Amino acid sequence: MIIQSINGISYRLRTAHDLSWLSNYGRVFSVIDETGSGCICFGVENPDGRFFFKIAGADTIEGEVSPAESVTALKNAVQIYRDLAHPSLISLRDSFRHGELYAAVFDWADGEGLFDHWNFDKYSAENITPPYQRFKKLPIDKRLNAVSDIISFLENTATKGYVACDFYDGSLIYDFDRDKLTICDIDFFRKAPVVNSVGEDYWGTKRLKAPEEYIKGAVIDEATNVFTLGAIIFDIFGSFSDTDIAKRYEKCAFVPCSRDKWELSDAAYKVVLRAVSPEREQRYMSISAFAEHFRNALNK
Repeated sequence: MIIQSINGISYRLRTAHDLSWLSNYGRVFSVIDETGSGCICFGVENPDGRFFFKIAGADTIEGEVSPAESVTALKNAVQIYRDLAHPSLISLRDSFRHGELYAAVFDWADGEGLFDHWNFDKYSAENITPPYQRFKKLPIDKRLNAVSDIISFLENTATKGYVACDFYDGSLIYDFDRDKLTICDIDFFRKAPVVNSVGEDYWGTKRLKAPEEYIKGAVIDEATNVFTLGAIIFDIFGSFSDTDIAKRYEKCAFVPCSRDKWELSDAAYKVVLRAVSPEREQRYMSISAFAEHFRNALNK
């Protein structure tokens, strides 16, 4: 492992790589060097504001793909961000090649990631309440506002002919000072039609994946996204023990909480329970249909 720095901000790579050119764009004030995507990310500030630089092609310490594969993935993702532009989605400003590297530049989003697993050990060691637990303690109306933003974004995704892939709480940034949700990291979204070409290792966390996301050759579509949305909402308004979560990984299956561990109404529970039905034919077939039933249920 190699440790380098820009403007006093240290970052780690498997092999040395000159990233000093970033200083041409402003003062580097933040870095994320642990990502499975093979990208390294920097916060950069200049007179025009704060920006988020996502750079592919360097040999990162946690990259699960080769540098060349990370470049291809990020180049493909740039078009996805353009196509799915939405008030809750992090805003793409620019993209460019720099030697063998490729960079995408976004507006900086204040807030904290709701599944910041790279810092779990730090939270435990320093007795810090993780962002997701803080989010869960917010008043119900604030969390419902965040869910409304997620629903709106997924409706937009479907309208534009895309299917959400690898969408989970790690794709959510929450600004606790302004109660603002920002969606990020949608690099694996795909244009429909989509088929699970890899089987049980299809992108996504076992905490939230739909059954078809484990089956090679299965269709991945809007009904799949309804399941994901329902699972996210269950996690936001349901109570789950560490054992409950562990079972999802062991059984490769999402299991909803019981009614007595659910914060919202009976009607809302039934709607979200239908959304996460293992039998896709029993779910709502579209995000909009789910959204209509969910909003009606909240008023009962």
